[in-house]
Amino acid sequence: MTTTGAAGEGGGAEAAGRRDEDSGAGRRDGPRKGTGPLWWPRTRGLVLDAVLAAASAAECVAEGIDFADRTGMPALPVALLGLMAGATLLLRRRWPVVVVLVALAVAPAQMGSLLAVVGLYTVAASDVPRRVTAVLAGLTVVGTLLVAIFELQRDFAGDGYRPSMLLILFISSLMALGMTAPPVLLGLYVGARRRLVESLRERADGLERELLLLADKATERAERARIEERTRIAREMHDVVAHRVSLMVVHAGALQSVALRDPEKAVRSAQLLGDMGRQALDELREMLGVLRTYEPAAPGTPGAAPGGAETPARPGLSGESGVSGASVTSVAAGAPGAVGTAGKAGKVGPPGVPGAEDLVAVGRALRASPRRDAPAAEGRAARTAAPGRPGSGPGGSGPAPGPGGPGPAPGPGAAGTGAGAGMADIPTLVEESRAAGMRIEVSWEGEERVVGGPVGRTAYRVVQEALTNVHKHAAGADALVRVAYRAEEVAVLVQNGPSDGSPDAGLPSGGNGLVGMRERVAALGGGFVAGPTQDGGFRVSAVIPDRTPHPGP
Repeated sequence: MTTTGAAGEGGGAEAAGRRDEDSGAGRRDGPRKGTGPLWWPRTRGLVLDAVLAAASAAECVAEGIDFADRTGMPALPVALLGLMAGATLLLRRRWPVVVVLVALAVAPAQMGSLLAVVGLYTVAASDVPRRVTAVLAGLTVVGTLLVAIFELQRDFAGDGYRPSMLLILFISSLMALGMTAPPVLLGLYVGARRRLVESLRERADGLERELLLLADKATERAERARIEERTRIAREMHDVVAHRVSLMVVHAGALQSVALRDPEKAVRSAQLLGDMGRQALDELREMLGVLRTYEPAAPGTPGAAPGGAETPARPGLSGESGVSGASVTSVAAGAPGAVGTAGKAGKVGPPGVPGAEDLVAVGRALRASPRRDAPAAEGRAARTAAPGRPGSGPGGSGPAPGPGGPGPAPGPGAAGTGAGAGMADIPTLVEESRAAGMRIEVSWEGEERVVGGPVGRTAYRVVQEALTNVHKHAAGADALVRVAYRAEEVAVLVQNGPSDGSPDAGLPSGGNGLVGMRERVAALGGGFVAGPTQDGGFRVSAVIPDRTPHPGP
């Protein structure tokens, strides 16, 4: 992920590597594949089963030889049978039911006590269905009970003692239950505990995967927020500075052409040029000053203003809620320079310098700039103070000429020069272009009303950028500015004819103006259309929804 360039990419790759390592570690902690031979998960399991099988085989051989002596059967076949029966414990992890069945088969020969106990434990602890476990346990109880009754009767008869059948049955039942219940209960407990641990491990692995996904999504959201904030900063600087600088270049060209023929006009053009330069520098200084002096809040309190004052929630730089990724080129071209300047304070720096992550917070500081709080009431009052609307008609009435000649010369901080300008400042914008020699006709439609800040700023920026493009690409062309107040929307149109052949001012163009206008309008849910006209001119129009509540008549 990128914040200001390669540093952000390296950090994102490093974080992704750590996440991969963590997820790999989590997988290693989960159920592991068997490392032992055959069906044993571990070598120590094989060793344990071999020891148990040897003990069971020895027990079966000894019991078989004793049984053969009492019954007069050949000892060798019985001993071999006991050896094979005891060795079946090696199969208990793979076929636990077989082990219990073998123990039941040799039970009449009074062999396989250890085989039955270990087999029942393994069946109960394994994933064998509980009904099968209950059946095998019941058969073992019955078999052990019958063998115990027979043995007790034989032993008591040999001693000449003949107890009651109830006593023999009671003692045999205790022996049968003692041989069966403990291994079954212990196996059930161990199996349930193992399944619980596996379930918890699976849940932990699932939660880890979810956390990794959430972390990736959070990183993507943060990256999108950084890109959007950088786009806003770049677009705002473009809109604030490009118009002023374009007018300065136009005035400089006029000054060069009339310096010798009309000294008085040259003086006026020089004064206008100086005023425009001061305004552009003031606006640029204000924006860069906000970038430089921004102090990030303490952890956990983003958005705090310098000095600990809480920054109020405000609309975006242009009133939009988000932008598309279409203007990333303009970000790369415009934003890093400003950010690099601000980096001298150690808060936001050039690519590779820590602190570039504060771009989002810098955007909040820009939105909280004092100039944005300045209402547009002054410009609106200027429009409504005199009869009619200033700037209407081909010639326009316009404000009074300044000391240096015709045309407005608003000083730094005047309405219409800052980032908080709105529709009330469009006449001032028109008069500035008229002072630069452009012939503009202004048309107002509908009943004037107070328009919401984001809507007004966007309409102002559309007109500003469109007039700037006329200066750049259609020197000497006539222009039409039309503003319409409608029921739930505001419409602006700027159209110019073909150039009259006047020398081009040679203004550079980055191709970001139309993209920025389209993004501003689209962010408010409006429509934007720009394209050439049939007579060789160009038309820019925007319709912006205005949901500002309006007072009744």
